[in-house]
Amino acid sequence: MFNVAEKVALVTGGAHGIGLAIVRELLHNGVKGVAILDVNEALGQEALQQIRNEFGDGKARFLRVDVSSRQEFGEAFRKAVDIFKQLDIVVNNAGILNDLDWEKEIGVNLIGTTNGTIFAFEDYLPSYRSGEEGVILNISSYSALHCHASAPVYAATKGGVITLTRCLGRSVHYKQKNIRVMALCPASVSTGISSTLISPSYVEIQKNHDFNPRPIPQSPEVLGKAAVQIIQEGENGSVWIAEDNKPAYEIEISFTRKEKKNLVL
Repeated sequence: MFNVAEKVALVTGGAHGIGLAIVRELLHNGVKGVAILDVNEALGQEALQQIRNEFGDGKARFLRVDVSSRQEFGEAFRKAVDIFKQLDIVVNNAGILNDLDWEKEIGVNLIGTTNGTIFAFEDYLPSYRSGEEGVILNISSYSALHCHASAPVYAATKGGVITLTRCLGRSVHYKQKNIRVMALCPASVSTGISSTLISPSYVEIQKNHDFNPRPIPQSPEVLGKAAVQIIQEGENGSVWIAEDNKPAYEIEISFTRKEKKNLVL
């Protein structure tokens, strides 16, 4: 088991919701420090004060960054290792749900997660981890696996996150880098964000067709606990679902060939 005690983590989207819950759960499990990355300065400072009040000074630092900017994200990685002198865990959690602004959605969800994964995998975890192994956890979505009609672009970005995770989670990469890469796919989460960002043009589709039955909204704290457990125990390349406030479970993604059909050309 990967012991998070005395490790250093970097968490994107860490100023609120699932990200902040992951930060707090990591600290409860003994990490030495966490770099909290988020685009929202006000929420970042508020989260930092909460961490100081609960865990004391020096356990966390806030860095404002737009994860869709490769330059900004790279600078944030450099600052994090300058502050903590090591880096063992990277959680790519930052994401938005807004199919009306799909270019930004792709930039944050897919490009941002790719930026964080590649920086961690190629440069920072091999160079700055304190032990033999590094860990990357990418936060995808239940929507990526079930093709929800209400947010097609969002689902596509999160599907890309799963594919990226599974490709880098192959044993050939692990043998070279000793870095585990895994994905967590939460279902509905009570963060107060999703309902305000979903595209209005898909609201009726969401009401009538997406969920039957509707999933139980989960607390961010449940996702925080699931994330840390996966970081500690999950197999390289594994994909996990967390739904209905129950323990996360690993899924197997496979493809079955349908009965052959002849195409008339």
